[in-house]
Amino acid sequence: MDSKERVCIFIDGSNFYHCLRKDFGDVNVDFQKLSQELCGKDKRLIRTYYYNAPLDMSRNKEKYRKQQQFFEMLRKMPNFKVVLVRLQKRKIDGKTYYAVKGDDIHIAVDMVMLAQNNSYDTAILVTGDGDFVPAVEAVQSFGKRVENAYFKTGHSWHLSQACDVSTLIDKNFIQKCII
Repeated sequence: MDSKERVCIFIDGSNFYHCLRKDFGDVNVDFQKLSQELCGKDKRLIRTYYYNAPLDMSRNKEKYRKQQQFFEMLRKMPNFKVVLVRLQKRKIDGKTYYAVKGDDIHIAVDMVMLAQNNSYDTAILVTGDGDFVPAVEAVQSFGKRVENAYFKTGHSWHLSQACDVSTLIDKNFIQKCII
């Protein structure tokens, strides 16, 4: 029986995309390499979960098509699950905005349910969103560890404090994961 620490990774896709672009520009990440780097060699990666929303096809068909290809590529990776939520259209002062809705709750519920089911020993939460602190605490109440991987842009001090370990995704880290 494999006695290595079991790891599940939970990626807030929208947060990841926007922070990556702000910190490093237009780079393409190999999510298999990213998962391996986050997990490390001494642990066993059970699964990586990636949460995001499909773009509005009517707004930009080419962007939508590229995003769908990206999702399909992720789905083909071993031990990788794509969870799609919804994109909500909002109008404020005559301007149209889009907001990803449901991703945080899906991540939180999956983290807690999988912890309760003893599916992993350590969760690695890839986000800078401080709203996850209650989910982190719930996971820890099951005796599980939670690590936070975040970008310099938009990280939460409260989330970093709640997690057992926090890792900055800096230039040296992301260089290992670029296609």
